[in-house]
Amino acid sequence: MNTIMRKSILGIAGLAFTGGVFAGPVAAHAATPAVDAKPAAVAVQADKPDVGKLIPHGVQGAQSKISLNGEQTANVEAIIAATKKAGLPQRAAVISIATSLQESKLENLGHLGDRNDHDSLGLFQQRPSSGWGTPEQITDPEYSTLAFLKGLKQVDGWQDMPLTEAAQTVQVSAYPDAYAQWEQQAAHLVAQHWNN
Repeated sequence: MNTIMRKSILGIAGLAFTGGVFAGPVAAHAATPAVDAKPAAVAVQADKPDVGKLIPHGVQGAQSKISLNGEQTANVEAIIAATKKAGLPQRAAVISIATSLQESKLENLGHLGDRNDHDSLGLFQQRPSSGWGTPEQITDPEYSTLAFLKGLKQVDGWQDMPLTEAAQTVQVSAYPDAYAQWEQQAAHLVAQHWNN
């Protein structure tokens, strides 16, 4: 091969190489779509509990429902907070709220005189004379819920029982089936307020 031709080929190859080095990144960069440097707003919604899972046995009998005022809603949130504090699952909150709906309509009741069942007080109508605590303790929503949950934890298999059976085992009510009517509303309240 002739020296001139060889220099020409090497020169062209050198230009191609040099051009590729300099043009390559520019061309590659140009082909890459521009990335917007602004942070994207991401809406994160905590998953609401599945109402179906909160009522594993389905509701039993006709269901009741009441409208709640601010105090009652605050008591729902206090029951849920106490359930979380006790390290118990959402189902325990459903049982607790349904029990309180039956016992006091989620109102922290003081002594009602002749209209009261003996000395029953608070959200769960617990009785100081039965060892639930002092009147001051029983009318504290956190204390009364934790006391109810302590009783619930002592019921073997409460997680697998129908709600009214679990609640009745703790409460020993004269109307053992009455708790069942509140299960659907209690489950909806837990689904609505659990992640607040």
